[in-house]
Parts: sequence; structure tokens; C-alpha cells
Amino acid sequence: MLVDSVRITVRAGDGGNGCVSFRREKFVPRGGPDGGDGGRGGSVIFIVDEGLNTLLHLHNRRLVRAERGQNGRGSNKTGAGGADVELRVPPGTVVRTAAGSDVLGDLVVHGNALVVARGGRGGRGNARFSSPANRAPRKAEDGGPGEKLDLDLELKLLADVGLVGLPNAGKSTLLSRLSAARPKVADYPFTTVEPHLGVVTAPSDELRTLVMADIPGLIEGAHEGAGLGTQFLRHVERCPVLAHLVDLSQETPLKDRVDTIRSELEAHAAPLEMRPWVLVGTKLDAVADREAILAKLEAVGDAHGVSSRPVSAVTGEGIDRLLELLFGLVEEAKTEP
Repeated sequence: MLVDSVRITVRAGDGGNGCVSFRREKFVPRGGPDGGDGGRGGSVIFIVDEGLNTLLHLHNRRLVRAERGQNGRGSNKTGAGGADVELRVPPGTVVRTAAGSDVLGDLVVHGNALVVARGGRGGRGNARFSSPANRAPRKAEDGGPGEKLDLDLELKLLADVGLVGLPNAGKSTLLSRLSAARPKVADYPFTTVEPHLGVVTAPSDELRTLVMADIPGLIEGAHEGAGLGTQFLRHVERCPVLAHLVDLSQETPLKDRVDTIRSELEAHAAPLEMRPWVLVGTKLDAVADREAILAKLEAVGDAHGVSSRPVSAVTGEGIDRLLELLFGLVEEAKTEP
């Protein structure tokens, strides 16, 4: 189950209180103040773990609380600091404040850490307030409060190629053909209800691989949330290359179906219309008049200034040509500054 957004409350630990104490030992006259400082509260830290691909482990964790710092003690003993809480998140996690939607961090690289709530400082003990004018201070500070925040965590999949298109365009079938991923495949719209990732190997070199994402079907109005479109479109934002799939066996005008999805990508908040993309005609094995439909596919691709490739995920026809094109576009996108 892919959980790609959660809201949690994080609370760092409060600092420990300072201590009021005086040294009293035999044969030690006028020992003076010896109250220690309180320990610092623990912080809440997010750490990127490439072994995770969902936020499911945080879905039911409403409150994350770090440990409080210990109070100071006599003999100038500083209280122990509170333990930090480290939360593992998958690469591609965006951390925002729930109130103002300010982005605190965009966690992408494995091992990266982000402190989202800092522990309160420890209060000073009375030994800190000793002076020639006040040799026996009887005051100490309370520990500072730890930070408390309501956070929204949003996962955007990290993939090289994003498969987009109308429902039932053949995205899941193509991904299952190209990789070991096994998304649900069925002959009805909206079969895929969550994105899937698959690792694809180049036909000419097994050492060349790319990650492909199957994005659930988009419909008209997706950029405004229709069909949960805004939730799905955000997964496309990190894909440097897009493959726009269109079913060649349908009777509705091919150009209209392509324009619908292109319009939704352009209307989305991120500048998706500028991404390199390729037009992929699917279900070639189910087409009767191949010559006519292939001419229409090429004409639509030329109108948008992109390459077009007809494929059949069932027979494997056209798959190698499509992969070579996608690998070239991905490598070109990665070399651009």
C-alpha cells in the first residue's frame, strides 16, 4: 500500500531545569553554590532511507515526542540531555508546515538529515549566577520549551520516466512488460489507484537501467483535483522524461485524447509542459487499419514536436525502439545543467 501523504505533530523535548544547590562539606568553609545546569531536550530529526518507498509507517503516528532533558543536580552536575527521535522517510519526501505550507526541506539523497523540531535549552543552575556581589545566589532558570510543529509530509516518487495517460491506456501493462513490477491489470478504467515503480533494463546493455513510474490515469480537470488528479500529478514533478500513452484501438479522436492530458500537465502548478516527452501508441496488436492509425499517431507527434512510437505490450512489437528512445532522452536530461 502506497501512502504518499501524512500529517503528524512533532514535539521536541523541553530542556531540564537548573538546580539551586550549595556545597556543604566538612572542612570546606563557604563552599558556595554548586547547582548544575539542566540538560538540553531531544530534537526530532528526519533521515532519508532509500530502503523505504512509502510513508505507511508514519500513517498512524499522530504525535512524535522527543525526550525531555534531565534537571541539573548539586556538585555542578549537568542533567543528561534528552534522546533525539530519528524518523526514517523515503527519498523524495517534502516536509511542509501544516499552517503556512512553508517548505522545511526536500529530502532526496540517502542519509540526508533534517532537524524539524529542536529541543529546548537547559536552564542554568545557581552556580552560573555567582558573582562578587552575590556569592550565594538562590535562583536558577527553568529549561526552555521544545519546538512543536504540525507537519505535512508529501512523497513525490523519484523516477526517470513517468507514464501518463487517460485511464486504461495500457500504462500498467507496459510497465509489467518492461520490468518486474506487477501492478494490477484489468479491462476497466482506473484499475491503478496508486503509482508503481519498476526498474527497466536497456535492450542493448544490461548495465544500463532506468526507473519507470506508472501514474494512475488522469482525466479532464485533474489539475483541479478531478479523479484525485492533484495527488497523482505531483508524482510526475520529479520525472525528467514523460511517456504519454494513448490507446490506438479506441475510436475517439487520437488528437483530442492527447490534447486533454497535455492541457492537464500544463495547468498543473509545476512546469510539466517543458519536460521532454515521447508519444507512445499502445495496444498496436488490437488495431485493424494499422497504416491509417500510425499515420495519425505520427501526425499528432509532429504537431507537438516530439517523437512517436507504436508498441504492443502483448506481442513485444516496438518495445526495443521505445526503450532506446527513452534511455537517450533520460541520459540527455541528466547531462543538462
